[in-house]
Amino acid sequence: MSLFISFEGIDGCGKSTQMIMLKNKLEALGYKVLTTREPGGTPVGEKIRYILLDKENAGMEALTEAYLYAASRALTVRQVIEPGLAGYDFVLADRYVDSSLAYQGQARGLGIDTVYNINAPAIGGLFPDITFLLDAPASKLACRSEAAPDRIEGEGRAFQERAREGYSILARRYTGRYVILDALKEKQRLNEEIAHEVLKRMR
Repeated sequence: MSLFISFEGIDGCGKSTQMIMLKNKLEALGYKVLTTREPGGTPVGEKIRYILLDKENAGMEALTEAYLYAASRALTVRQVIEPGLAGYDFVLADRYVDSSLAYQGQARGLGIDTVYNINAPAIGGLFPDITFLLDAPASKLACRSEAAPDRIEGEGRAFQERAREGYSILARRYTGRYVILDALKEKQRLNEEIAHEVLKRMR
């Protein structure tokens, strides 16, 4: 049995770090682990990622943004995730469709259901077995990144808080797969909680 696990949360929550820490822990236990990220994950997807995150594209229309994320996702599902689930014990994703529902659906105001309908052909009914939501107020996370903000990160705290509201809606909608964690906890403790949940599901 293979598990598909996604890591979600607003920018600065530490999901990328936790994904890599989980990968290392699982591989040390002898499991085969594949990781991917969104947007990106494929050669074409990485080009779409550059367009989406480039600050010079600040005037991008919200609907265009939503379709570009879905286009990248369609490639990742078919070229990375589905083959990965056939050949690995775990596929770990740094963001998946929930990001679009939270950011474009809620934060951009397109509507969660509207953005889901855009993404439905891209994901073909494939949802994660577990979604780890690393949750914390945007005001507590804004100082974490030392790199210059990309186009989405640069939208500001109010935008991130609207995305956080979107994640809260999704966590209530998809209670069976969501595990909500305090993103402000010490990262090793978080890693232990995540690994415990994953290994419990495997058993």
